[in-house]
Amino acid sequence: MWNTLYRIAISIMLAGTLSCCIKNDIPFAKVPLSITGIEVEGQSGSAVISESESTVTVTLQETVNPKKVMLKTFTYTEKASSTLTAGTEIDLSQPYEVTLSLYQDYKWKIIGNQPIARRMIIDGQLGNSEFDTENHLATASIRKSADLKDIVLSDLKLGPEGALNDGVSGAPEVQWTFYRDFAQASVHVTFSDFVDETWTLRVYKSDKDVVTESADGWVNVAWLYGAGVADTECGFDIREDGSEDWTRVDQKYVTMDGGKFTARVPHLKANTTYECRAYSGDQVGDVVTFSTTETGSVPNMGFEDWIDNGGKNGKAICPWSGDGASFWDTGNHGSTTVGTTNVTVYTEDACQGSKAAKLSSQNVFGIFAAGNLFVGEYKKTDAPNGVLGFGREFKSYPTRLKGMFKYQTASITQTGPRFENLLGTTDECIVWVALGDWNLQENVETGVRTAVEVRTDKGGNNGQYFDKNDPHIIAYGEMTCGENVNEYTPFSVELEYRATNRKPTALLIVCSASKYGDYFTGAPGATMWVDDFSLEYDYDD
Repeated sequence: MWNTLYRIAISIMLAGTLSCCIKNDIPFAKVPLSITGIEVEGQSGSAVISESESTVTVTLQETVNPKKVMLKTFTYTEKASSTLTAGTEIDLSQPYEVTLSLYQDYKWKIIGNQPIARRMIIDGQLGNSEFDTENHLATASIRKSADLKDIVLSDLKLGPEGALNDGVSGAPEVQWTFYRDFAQASVHVTFSDFVDETWTLRVYKSDKDVVTESADGWVNVAWLYGAGVADTECGFDIREDGSEDWTRVDQKYVTMDGGKFTARVPHLKANTTYECRAYSGDQVGDVVTFSTTETGSVPNMGFEDWIDNGGKNGKAICPWSGDGASFWDTGNHGSTTVGTTNVTVYTEDACQGSKAAKLSSQNVFGIFAAGNLFVGEYKKTDAPNGVLGFGREFKSYPTRLKGMFKYQTASITQTGPRFENLLGTTDECIVWVALGDWNLQENVETGVRTAVEVRTDKGGNNGQYFDKNDPHIIAYGEMTCGENVNEYTPFSVELEYRATNRKPTALLIVCSASKYGDYFTGAPGATMWVDDFSLEYDYDD
């Protein structure tokens, strides 16, 4: 009996000793956490969520107090916890830090952006006023023949809509102090309970009445920028380098914004050097030289080249020829992972040539897969999700994408998380185009360089999708259709440029028979045919 008790006691002591020495080497699961949605009172537009930067940018209306912003809705990765909840008042006068937690902590920042349309207008002003918001300084220039002592302040807005300047709306009576090169005055700006600022107004006398500011050459188009006297006719002259004769740019191409003016000049020659100069009244500015560039190259725009039994699994139909040089790709690599279902195929029902692309949305082993075609590379399948690289290298400046399409729609029966409200509605097809200045990333396995990585997520929490508000985007356009189009019909996607002087690195073109196919949402049976694509580089009159 005592021997038995002794052995039990020794066993318990050893077990306790050994338990102190056992190290738990099993790591916690690493689950990336994200803010998935946010809305605040006084918000303008949708929030911009950046997964790569772990930031959410919210644009506030002018009249919102950025230090007292009420959070209306706030969503994040399922099962995570957050240091912030809806119904909380937060200070967005500076980035607001949020911590999301699930096994690990992830730091996110909510950034408040509050653009205010400021203006200061002086009679006889040259160009537009400039505003230094950090130092509360507004500056303007007047024509060289004007007298600083004759300054007339005709309009002023330095704060939110409805703010008062020295107690009045619009332009107050100000006391100018005159110096050798400029005149200066101060204005007290107030609004509600959060704007109480003293601004300095400064007016300089220009040594010129017109300035040729810059010129951006594309392929068949140039953008010219100048500054002149607001109440005179302003515009540009242009000529090929080496020519002695100037051609005046038609006023229908000129846009005035106070004393600033811009011309969008079409019908130029590619790969050609030009000179331009601004004019205001009978005065002309300095000459600025610029060059146009060449068109870009996108292969297989007629969708004539295909290969059967290709791709990563030897079962995919691929939109390239037998030499394996790809530019376009599809989701067939994913839909054929199990089975042989290709959601995008070639068809002899073509508008031009012998083939066209047919994109068919289908259920593949119970999972919705949209018929799709895109410039880029299908990287891999992480069942049931896909990892795609959108975009390929491209350095030119198209103005539009044109093509031919047909479409047969159907009612949406498959929805992913947060798209349940689309159940029973009519599916839409989409063609979208984006031009941007991304740093292209190389796939080490294939050597293919693409611009934007997309990761679909059937669970709806950890996806990574293309964002049309991505700051890398230079130009964007899209075409959607939610009705039956039984015959090949022309379409045009106009590219809306967000800047004219940025240099592109990549072009993205994406076609889908189901607009929200990336989110596993759409109508099985929705089918899109596309053919005869082309890029244009000029504008119509």
